[in-house]
Amino acid sequence: MYNGTDMKYDLIIIGSGAAGLSAAIYAKRYKMETLVMEGEFGGETATAGIIENYPGILSIDGYDLMKAMKEQGQNLGVVFEKGKAEKISSDRGCFVVKAANKEFQGSTLILATGSQRRHLNLPNEKELTGKGVHYCWTCDGPLYGKKTVAIVGGGDSSVKGVNFLAEYAKKIYLIVRGKEVQAEPVNLERMKALGDKVEVLTETEVAEIVGEKFLGKLVLSKEYQGSKDLAVDGVFVEIGFDPDTKLANQLGLALDEKNYIKVDSMMKTNIPGVFAAGDATSYFGRFKQDITAAALGSVAATSAYEYLQSQGRVADNG
Repeated sequence: MYNGTDMKYDLIIIGSGAAGLSAAIYAKRYKMETLVMEGEFGGETATAGIIENYPGILSIDGYDLMKAMKEQGQNLGVVFEKGKAEKISSDRGCFVVKAANKEFQGSTLILATGSQRRHLNLPNEKELTGKGVHYCWTCDGPLYGKKTVAIVGGGDSSVKGVNFLAEYAKKIYLIVRGKEVQAEPVNLERMKALGDKVEVLTETEVAEIVGEKFLGKLVLSKEYQGSKDLAVDGVFVEIGFDPDTKLANQLGLALDEKNYIKVDSMMKTNIPGVFAAGDATSYFGRFKQDITAAALGSVAATSAYEYLQSQGRVADNG
């Protein structure tokens, strides 16, 4: 097991969302010396708002759920590093993770890097980010008290965003590219109960983002009430995610046709000693939920432990 050398671990987990934190808890119960490179703490769950479908918990804010998981790991002795992993390499049977001016060594790795929010990729979008253009309604929604906002996207997260923003904004436009909104029935019902406060614009896209120092208006792909111009104070982009595979590429991990990390049912990648779990993996399919991320994180930790056992590098705790 851990030989006492500074910054050398049995397992390094990159990512502190549901998959990474679950993996850390299970790894430490296997008595593996475990380091979690947090990056953005809690991943997407931390900014997801209220969660009502995690078994055993009636209702909890996503950040609080991640905080509870971290505290559980800390109580077991998991080491947390707030820095973001910037580079990974393999060196003489160990994996070297670099973050800022620090370097860590691990006998095994779990990549739980999650996903990154998609952007509209329109002119002015980058320049106006934080100045009317946003990607996190739980973070920035309270800034829009008694103002008019739009959410771009037609999935469950978009509808949850509408319901959250309704506590602050006076008017909300939901801009949906498809013919209908696809969300959990309970969230749709809550949105419908908001009445005229919400307008759903289907088969519509944002063609332009207009503004100089701050967002002034959106230009739509088709007319709404006689005009393509839609005056809003803020817009929240909620059009899905792409897997974060930057570090996976550095290691040479195999990816599938959609750029997800290829894993088998035990979360093994094509490189011995490297495992992956969560939104960045091919195993998830379309069902990306906190409970599945946590479950697969535990599988990855078990596989890492079994790998070290096969190498004679940990004691049999079973």
